[in-house]
Amino acid sequence: MTNSMVASIIAELTIELKNEVDFDAEILTLKVNNAYREVKMARNYPATYTDSMITADMLNYYSNIRAIALYDYNKIGAEGQTQYSADGESIHYLDRDKLFVGIVPIART
Repeated sequence: MTNSMVASIIAELTIELKNEVDFDAEILTLKVNNAYREVKMARNYPATYTDSMITADMLNYYSNIRAIALYDYNKIGAEGQTQYSADGESIHYLDRDKLFVGIVPIART
């Protein structure tokens, strides 16, 4: 999947995460591409939408796609956990579905 928005999100997140000890650029790319596909599916574009119309519309969800990809990347190894506690430290994870707020299917008539 190559479009400029996906490339831009990957570039931003790479800058943000590159100093992490276990940073993996390939996994990050997978997570961004998957987030893009999930948002695209959630929009449920009708067959009448052209690729350029879809690309233009998807720009409205840049922040959602970025947040979903970052969330998924940060949850690697903790899939399915809603919280974590150890040595007096407690972590509560955001409900992933909340990252899709504002992404609604295209109305069809």
